[in-house]
Formats: sequence, C-alpha cells, structure tokens
Amino acid sequence: MAKSSFSVRILGSSSALPANNRFPTAQILDCNQQYYLIDCGEGAQMQMRKYRIKIQRIKAVFISHLHGDHYFGLLGLLNSMQLLGRTSKLNIICPAKLKDIFELQMEAGGGRFQFPIHYTFTDEIVESVGDTLVYSDANLSVTAFPLKHRIPCSGFLFKQQKKQRTFKKESLNLFGVPIKLIQEIKDGADFIMEDGTIIPNALMTIDPPAPKTYAYCTDTLPMAETSAYIKGCDTLYHEATFAEADVTRAKQTFHSTAKQAAIVAKNAEVRQLLIGHFSARYLDLELLENEARTEFLNSFLAIEGKLFEI
Repeated sequence: MAKSSFSVRILGSSSALPANNRFPTAQILDCNQQYYLIDCGEGAQMQMRKYRIKIQRIKAVFISHLHGDHYFGLLGLLNSMQLLGRTSKLNIICPAKLKDIFELQMEAGGGRFQFPIHYTFTDEIVESVGDTLVYSDANLSVTAFPLKHRIPCSGFLFKQQKKQRTFKKESLNLFGVPIKLIQEIKDGADFIMEDGTIIPNALMTIDPPAPKTYAYCTDTLPMAETSAYIKGCDTLYHEATFAEADVTRAKQTFHSTAKQAAIVAKNAEVRQLLIGHFSARYLDLELLENEARTEFLNSFLAIEGKLFEI
C-alpha cells in the first residue's frame, strides 16, 4: 500500500515578473501520491521536471484568477500531457474565460486536446459571500471562496477526506466478529453477538487521524472574512507581496504585506503560515519572513523547491 502523504511543493514564489531566480506562482499539492496543481505561472513545467513531478499524475488544476503570472504556463503543460499520450480526464477549476482562451489558441494552431478536460467555473463564487464545493475525489475535497483583487479571484481550501476507522484484529477472536463484517465495522457499525450482546464500534476500532487542511490565498487585500473561511486549518499559504513599509503600494495594487498575511493567519488560528508571491523589488526575503513572525511566529518563506508537510 502506498504511504499516505499530504504536502505542498513550491514551484514559483514571484509575483508579476520572473526575477531574482524566482518563478511566477505555482504549487503542487501531493495527496497520497496524486497531484493537484495550484496556479501555473510561466516556467512551472520546467520546475516540475526539476523536482521529478510526474505530470500525468496531476488530477486537477486550480487557477485562482486570470492574471498571466498565475496561468501562462498551463497551455504548454496541457500540450506536453498530450504529446506524452495522456488519455485520463483532467479537471480544471478556473474562471470561465480560461476555457475560451485555450480553445482559441488550440483552434489557431489547428489542433485540439485528445484527452477529456472537465471545467468547473469559479465566476459565481468570487461574486458571492461564502464558500462553495468545487471539487471532490477519494483523496480530498476542495472549496473555493472569494478574495479581493483587481479582477475576480478565488482562494481554495483543500481538505483530506475522512479516513475509515482502523479495525482491531483482536476483535475477530475476542468478540467472534466474522471477516465478512469487517468492512461494515470500519464504516462505523456496531456488532451483535449470537447471544444478542451489542459490541459498540468504539471497542473494535481506532479513530482515524483527523483530516488535514491546506488553504491557498493569493493576490488579495487582507480580509477578515478569509480567517473565517479557513478557521483552524493546518497550513495557510497567503500572499505577502510587499513589506509593511510599502503598505500604500500594497493597497493600491490589491495585495497584502507580510504583516497583514500574518494577522490573517493569527486570526484564523492556523498551525503554520507560508508566505509567497514576492515583489521583484525584494532581493533579501528575510525582511518579509521576519516581519510576518512579529505577528505569527510559525511563518515561513514559500520559496522555490521547498517541500512543506501539512
């Protein structure tokens, strides 16, 4: 059986420009050796090759908004999937206009994708109040929620699916549990012995680990509502484009400072904060990390190649 995993690999940490050896925004979430791509800036495909990420294992792609530094790498990635013979369905969760962009580009080149793509559009979500389920499979469920940027933008909350209870093997002899009933008991059923005695499920099973959660919030002004959407999550990624000294510029461009990102994390009572989407003006990112830690100590730079366990 494959080892259970839940981690995020940072492929790109830069904001609008690839600069200072930093790529535009892209991340790979690994859940049980299945991959989920979160934004796909220019150069993401090369980063995946560098870190030995098998692109055909990507089950779904999540695009937060249609600024180029968050999706310009995706069409090339889809083309590579096709050239390498992909046949399995790919889910893309994104603004509706992204489908139009891809179809126009493919039509201009006289081609089409040979594998199925299922689109889920986020347009109504970013105009609403609240969060909405946008994707679910055997590994995880994903809700989207509105952020506040210059164009419609959504954040995403990734939550592991709840695991089954673990059956205690000693129950086979201790209570005379038939093998054929093990699955029912793992699903939560009690067991009735031949003499009518009811054996509670809790005596035959062990609680599974609590599902872990990862929240992704990019390109946004700091919002009190964000802390409510992601309350208590294990790991939060929140953009921190600017230092507090440039807070006026952050507000003008609908971005956050490292300190503001940390306040969101503190109010949401998360376990750890990852900050990224750094402006090219900062060569030394320790300034931003230290600034975040004044408000939330467990803050880290989400820079290229870093792997964070959730």
